[in-house]
Amino acid sequence: MERKIHILVIPYPLQGHINLMLQFAKRLASKGPRVTFIATSRISKSIQAHESTSINFETISDGSEEVQDLETIDEKVKRFKSKVSQNLPKLIERFISSKYTPKFLIYDSIIPWALNSCVVNAIYYHAHQRTLQMPLGEGSSISLPSIPSLGINDMPSIFRDIESYPGSDWLLCNTFNELEYEVINWMTTWWPFKTIGPAIPSIYLDKRLEDDKEYGLNLFKPDMDSCMKWLDTKKIVSKGLVVSWCPQLEVLAHKAIGCFMNHCGWNSTLEALSLGVPMIAMPQWMDQTTNAKYIMDVWKVGVRIKVDEKGIITKEEIELCIREVIGGDRGKEMKRNLMKCMELAKEAVDKDGSSDKNIEEFVAKISHL
Repeated sequence: MERKIHILVIPYPLQGHINLMLQFAKRLASKGPRVTFIATSRISKSIQAHESTSINFETISDGSEEVQDLETIDEKVKRFKSKVSQNLPKLIERFISSKYTPKFLIYDSIIPWALNSCVVNAIYYHAHQRTLQMPLGEGSSISLPSIPSLGINDMPSIFRDIESYPGSDWLLCNTFNELEYEVINWMTTWWPFKTIGPAIPSIYLDKRLEDDKEYGLNLFKPDMDSCMKWLDTKKIVSKGLVVSWCPQLEVLAHKAIGCFMNHCGWNSTLEALSLGVPMIAMPQWMDQTTNAKYIMDVWKVGVRIKVDEKGIITKEEIELCIREVIGGDRGKEMKRNLMKCMELAKEAVDKDGSSDKNIEEFVAKISHL
């Protein structure tokens, strides 16, 4: 396909959102369209020079360069929406005056709690429908295909605040059919829904994109040398190290890693599933609690850490979880389950895999519009 189709891709400027959208942009560009990744002026400085040349980059101001890092989340979202809504039309107008008029815009939800997990998407919708009839509170639960009954502590922390579901022509989700088969089938009855994940660099999965060896952007400087050199001195599946910020993919792929203490963000969860690392789930808010439920009770690839009566995680509880994951019988079962997840993740993005075909079908469909 000639690069007649021009697609703009814009993420919310947080590391996890950027990583996902960058990886999807690379996959899209490999199918033929011209893809332009729109970065805010602050994060554009962090994009590495050796980033894949298959993607074009443009900078747009979201006002972040004019403020200090003292904003609340609500203030950041409000400022981001206000500035981008002013500046995005100007960028598009500039493209229109050239031969690369964009026809499509791919975006996340432009808020920090983007709908980035298939099962979480389903819960948002289900919770919204139910709250129209009856508020949910303590003791409430919901049931969805393939998922154990979800209590209040398993649901995304913002579900009570849902007022509407954002409308769009397509919903593209960073998961893959084989991972959440039943709930994905259920969702396709409601929306034009396609899975396009796991959106991690090709070198860790199908290895078909030659320049795709890393995400290509770090908002924080990873402590690369101390992490990797230290790991290289350790035995397979052993020990631990505390650092300020690490190159997570490289660390998870290292043979010395025996388990992953995961806050249960969706990107981190998919990375661990794709690289075969059992997890100690330590969710805080948003979709993380639901992802933790899946990790422990659906895929059975980790344990969820318990807090005491004061809401504190003790060192004894951490030690207990580590021993269970690395040395216990459940740990062996987790590893077997993870081997299956790894293979399914690779198959999904490889040639003719479910996510690969979905991206091809998406590109083919928009090429005729």
